Amino acid sequence: MKPTGLLIAVAVLAVLGGVTWWSNRKQAAAAKSGDSSVTKILSIPADGIQEVRLKNAQQTVDVKRENGKWQITRPEPLPADTDAVTTLTSALSSLNADSTVDDKATDLTPYGLKNPGLEVHVAEKGGKSDDLQIGDETPTGSGNYVKLAGSPRVYTISTAVKNNIDKNPNDLRDKRLMNFDSDKLTRVDLQPAGKPEVEFGKNGQNEWQILKPRVQRADGGQVDSLVSNLKDVRMDLTEDAQKATAAFNSGTKVATAIATDANGPQTIEVRKDKDNYYAKSSAVAGIYKVSSDFGKSVDKSLNDFRNKKLFEFGFSDPSKIELKSATYVKTGDKWMSGAKTMDNTTVQNLIDKLRDLSVTTFDEKGGGEPAFEVTVTSNMGKRVEHVTITKQGSQDFAKRNDEPGIYGVDAKAVEDLQKAATDVKEAAPPAPAKKK
Repeated sequence: MKPTGLLIAVAVLAVLGGVTWWSNRKQAAAAKSGDSSVTKILSIPADGIQEVRLKNAQQTVDVKRENGKWQITRPEPLPADTDAVTTLTSALSSLNADSTVDDKATDLTPYGLKNPGLEVHVAEKGGKSDDLQIGDETPTGSGNYVKLAGSPRVYTISTAVKNNIDKNPNDLRDKRLMNFDSDKLTRVDLQPAGKPEVEFGKNGQNEWQILKPRVQRADGGQVDSLVSNLKDVRMDLTEDAQKATAAFNSGTKVATAIATDANGPQTIEVRKDKDNYYAKSSAVAGIYKVSSDFGKSVDKSLNDFRNKKLFEFGFSDPSKIELKSATYVKTGDKWMSGAKTMDNTTVQNLIDKLRDLSVTTFDEKGGGEPAFEVTVTSNMGKRVEHVTITKQGSQDFAKRNDEPGIYGVDAKAVEDLQKAATDVKEAAPPAPAKKK
């Protein structure tokens, strides 16, 4: 191609690109501003829809707003998924045409609208209603033909919009197996098969603690994860109900969980059949397949939920550390030992070793000679933790004064802690001022 021809081609492409950009921008702006150039098929206030009926050759689905909540009323009464119904009503309340293909269609057969594949009845507040008919796909497969009942005008809408409208009961139903209020939980009880029951409750600091088999510290993150899994478990509706029931009845019990909020307890029982998990809930009728991730999340024992950090002050630095040999108190941004100002770096190293000290085993018995003893005050004086570490042969044990359990701890970690305590030193004196 000659240079002149190439330049002309580039110029043409630039012009076409600019026109396309401007056209897309104009359409978006028009849709946003409600410009009359956008063809509205339906325009209903977002909260104005009270009922939607979806009818096709296979079934009729009715969803109604009752006492402010959406319910499926046909083919059988079921609680609805608010988000799923909102997607449906949003698509209908502001339904725009991609194009108008026929203003006065006399023959609806070419559009699949003589016998529409989907009929949608929309009832609004005040008694007004609209009936939408959705027909065949367009030749490109990117949309569908639609019209309002009683009107000869035929439009097209995009496939995405059509898919947001064409829903079945399983698409619209609430798939949660438990519907407790996480913020108002008072108890969570886990009964794993063949393992001791574990019950959780909140302490005075609104932190999770283990109540059964005996009161002990809990790993709050692990309990929160259990609660989240119970709250989020969803029924898998891809499996036939009779098959799911048969698999549950023949399956091996995994666990039963009970979540209690202000409205009372809700129970879910989980069983495993081969590689699949099934659940039965007191909140929802029926038995359903659930994800393997959920099944594994309730197949836990007591030790999975025990706090594996020896100290609980976490990322909140202590205000006081008491050792047998010395006491360090935080004053402003300085650590003091009596009248002495201590080196902040070495005190911080001691704090880090205390913070990182983790449990390696949970033991019923332990003993030996005392090797290290410390009291840590944090949380503005509200949390006081006293720990004694003993050594018996090659094993180190730790005991907190506020619980009967004995912890096994790593000997090397204890050595590092002891060294950090020994290494705490006074702050270096300030450098003398330079003579002028």
